Amino acid sequence: MTQRYLALGDSYTIGEAVSASDRWPVQLAAAVRNAGVALGDPVIIAKTGWTTTELIAVLDEASPAPDAGYDLVSLLIGVNDQYRGLGVLAFRDGFLELLSRSVRHARGEPSRVLAVSIPDWAVTPFAVADPRGAATIASEIDQFNALICDEACKAGVRFIDVTPISRRAADNRVLLADDGLHPSSAMYAEWARFILPEALAALQISR
Repeated sequence: MTQRYLALGDSYTIGEAVSASDRWPVQLAAAVRNAGVALGDPVIIAKTGWTTTELIAVLDEASPAPDAGYDLVSLLIGVNDQYRGLGVLAFRDGFLELLSRSVRHARGEPSRVLAVSIPDWAVTPFAVADPRGAATIASEIDQFNALICDEACKAGVRFIDVTPISRRAADNRVLLADDGLHPSSAMYAEWARFILPEALAALQISR
């Protein structure tokens, strides 16, 4: 039986500036199939610019609404909360709500949920013009990710830290898309390879 995958997020999940086939959830699903597990292409609910609040609102209005029958759910959200300066405490409320919903969508099983860290956009050319500076941006990203890790672990959800991979773009521009901000297909491929073992474990399949 083909298993089902729901991917929730923002520009990183929808794959801003790359083709649909190069989005990391799509690459991950393909890698899972290559590992011998029947997993369908992801149902993606994500849009560039979404904060936690905006993703929640869209899920509330979605028709049909996501059900509780997914075998794998990924959640990557928060960069826009950080970018807009909403603060880590406000982010926490929205993230906890989305984490809870992700578990419900994953048949109520936290171990089927992948909470993915926020990439560090401070290393990108786009960040050069930001008055906060790269060090402050990176520090804020680290604070948000510490919260994500802590809350995911408390909930029994799998935390996956792709931030170190994102920081390689400081020295390797091949990992960035042409817009100078978002990951390229090459970086998303690295994410998919990194996430694959946890996805397989979430699907209760050993490699």
